[in-house]
Amino acid sequence: MYVPDAFRLDDSARMAAVMRAFDFALLVTAPDGAVQASHLPFLYDPDAGENGMLHAHMARANPQWRDFETLAEAGQEALVIFQGPHAYISPTWYGGDTPQVPTWNYVAVHAYGLPRIVEGAAEKRALLDRLVATHEAALAAPWSTAGLTEAYMEGMLRGLVAFEIPVTRLEAKAKLSQNKPTAQLAAATAVLEQAVDPTARATGEWMRQALEAKG
Repeated sequence: MYVPDAFRLDDSARMAAVMRAFDFALLVTAPDGAVQASHLPFLYDPDAGENGMLHAHMARANPQWRDFETLAEAGQEALVIFQGPHAYISPTWYGGDTPQVPTWNYVAVHAYGLPRIVEGAAEKRALLDRLVATHEAALAAPWSTAGLTEAYMEGMLRGLVAFEIPVTRLEAKAKLSQNKPTAQLAAATAVLEQAVDPTARATGEWMRQALEAKG
């Protein structure tokens, strides 16, 4: 990912926050130049290892998991892309008489590592239960797998491949108009903070943090 110094995000806590909030990510593998990509929900454990650990699963019918062994043999890695908040920026929002052009502000985190398959049925079940608990937590009546029969769960587990990715490095970008004068950044931030679209408002919140960091 192209990351100019002005937009580089090195704060591990903020990167982890993006990966938790936008955890439906894109797994990309390209052994032998044959690119495959899958959209999957991920769990991120920031304290597992130097750069954390990713956990996910995919359908066994999805051929991408077969790339994992090929990547290992070639000494290559997979890429997981977490797309954070993003929004179009109109040049009219900056104010003033200086010529401007449109742009797109966004936050993104790229995680690299070699996936390894989780074989044990108990470990696979635990991963599913963690994913369910994470996404059911905000519901008034959270659902769980406890009501399913063991035979049904066994069949479901046979139909998926669970895996984990020890993260070797994280690369993050927060392009938030930090390269603009303070007054222009403040003006564009104010527009997005009033946006109807929640993703645009979230971008405005990140821009507000960038504005405060400028002092």
